[in-house]
Amino acid sequence: MNASKKKYLPQWFVHAFLWCALFGVLIYPFLLESRSIPPHIGIKLVMAAVLFYFNYYYLVPNFLLKDKMKTYIGISIVLILAVGYGAHNLFPFEGPKDFGPITEYMKERRGSRMPIRFSLMPFVTFGIPYIFAIMLRVYNELQKNEDLRRSVEKEKVQSELQFLKTQLNPHFLFNSLNTIYSLSVKKSPDTSEAIINLSELMRYMIYEADKDLVPLNKEIEYIKSYVALQRLRLANSENVYLKISGDDTGKIIPALLFISFIENAFKYGTDYDGKTSVKINLLIKEKSIHLYVVNKIGKHQAKSESSGVGLQNVKNRLNFLYPNSHELDIKDDGDTYEVNLILNL
Repeated sequence: MNASKKKYLPQWFVHAFLWCALFGVLIYPFLLESRSIPPHIGIKLVMAAVLFYFNYYYLVPNFLLKDKMKTYIGISIVLILAVGYGAHNLFPFEGPKDFGPITEYMKERRGSRMPIRFSLMPFVTFGIPYIFAIMLRVYNELQKNEDLRRSVEKEKVQSELQFLKTQLNPHFLFNSLNTIYSLSVKKSPDTSEAIINLSELMRYMIYEADKDLVPLNKEIEYIKSYVALQRLRLANSENVYLKISGDDTGKIIPALLFISFIENAFKYGTDYDGKTSVKINLLIKEKSIHLYVVNKIGKHQAKSESSGVGLQNVKNRLNFLYPNSHELDIKDDGDTYEVNLILNL
């Protein structure tokens, strides 16, 4: 249910790898031929870094990412040409070991033009980091936007879940007060016990139900108290069964996830005489929970527009909280109403 957070390489590591790689490319020819590394290699590296971060922190955010493509391309071409040309004239590329600097190499071949691979080297040296700056900054911006989208989506889901939960609380309270009212009208001696049960239920809803997850054993105690409260209301509760089996140790679930199905069973499983047929079976396995609720549909019960609010809420919560790890099967043949819910933990 909880998605693991993606972990990305730290930015300093990516930048350090880039500069180590570029430095390695620059000194490789000299190491290969056992020549001393020229001092201007470090200067070129600093120039490449200045160009890189100027592009990374200023040009890309202010031009490329703001749809000023033509301006960005124009500035980039001018910068690469200017820096590359300046580096080419200030620090001539060194040729093969047998010829020394490229200027000496050209003296041996008067009248010949400079090989293109030598003339393009400064532009390649500065152009590759420049392109990497574009790729890295654009990737970071895309990742930042994706993280922001996920954060907004998560907050949206949490707010919707909270809204659904607040809808359940008044619905439950309304039904419970009706139960106590019916007992008081009958002057039932069970009225005080019903009030105590309701206070325990409200205590759970106030102090536990506002949490994202609650221990399964507390949710089970809540269900037991609710069923006990309903039994007090009913004139005949012989056909009300609650069976809970399995080990609930260490298991956690979202609060108030099952109660809507149970409320619905009592609401529509009672006839004019107060006779109710409700069976609730909660089976707890190592990696799943199976809730089975079945009730006879009272002949006098007619579904109103608001009758399905609680069930629709819990369906929405299940889709939010267990998008690919639950199975919900509801059957209604007019005489009986069955709910089969399997949660994969």
